[in-house]
Amino acid sequence: PPGRVAARNLGADTGLGPEVTLSSMTGFARAAGHDAGCAWTWEARSVNGKGLDQRCRLPSGMEHLESSVRGAVAARFARGNFNLALALDRSAAPARYRLNRELLDQVLDLRDDLGEAVSEEPPRLEGLLAIRGMIEAIEEPEDKAIVVAREQALARTLDEALDALAAARAEEGARIGAVTVERLEAVAALTAEAEASAAAQPAAIRARLETMLGELLSAEPALPEERLAQEAALLVGRSDVREELDRLGVHVAAARDLLDQGGAIGRRLDFLCQELNREANTLCSKSADVALTRLGLALKAAVEQVREQVQNLE
Repeated sequence: PPGRVAARNLGADTGLGPEVTLSSMTGFARAAGHDAGCAWTWEARSVNGKGLDQRCRLPSGMEHLESSVRGAVAARFARGNFNLALALDRSAAPARYRLNRELLDQVLDLRDDLGEAVSEEPPRLEGLLAIRGMIEAIEEPEDKAIVVAREQALARTLDEALDALAAARAEEGARIGAVTVERLEAVAALTAEAEASAAAQPAAIRARLETMLGELLSAEPALPEERLAQEAALLVGRSDVREELDRLGVHVAAARDLLDQGGAIGRRLDFLCQELNREANTLCSKSADVALTRLGLALKAAVEQVREQVQNLE
């Protein structure tokens, strides 16, 4: 969409392709315009949000523009809390004034009513004009063609502001993408280290199971064969962490694919982080080895660092 900016140099630094676009949900932009009778400024800002939420502040008489403003935002962005504000300054228009004759008549009548309580000298012009409301600005209706042309110019200025906002979000998204890739590589490295850990190898698992089964067989009173089989099955399930390690690898690969894909991937990356965290938790709960437990805890910390980044992505 218009305003999207490629993540410059992201491919060279992070392994992502040069055309990949990642956008943050945080940004600010301003654009200004004017015509013969009016000047205006659009301000657009966005912060993190679960969906696409918009708030518009428009001057009195401009409320009918809100629908088109919302449409312009929705055409460019997928997620974020947006605040759009339009400020109008009509001081550039040539002003015309008139005397409030009704108020003047009231003031003169009041002077006559006061009689001798006030000076007999006629009121001075500057004194009369200083009375609030004595001079009124004349607001003449603008020609319809001028109004239409101004609203078209307002729409163009809004496009400029939204394009600048999209560029700011893309620039921030490139930085977040670079950090996310680094954090994800840390998760992958810890997963590989856990896979290579002696506690995760079949021989170590078998030795630990033999010890546990030996304790069950020597229990007094002896356990029934059915109960012994159930306990053995539970021990096997609780000891083998290869399934969790396999899923960690799958989720890391899926996250890499999403980062290569680009676009509005924040929600899906956040879901993958939840899955990664779940597998790291299970790894810790199954582990009976201190070294493997430490790796599991390090994995949880690394996954949380990934999630801190992706929660800022669109």
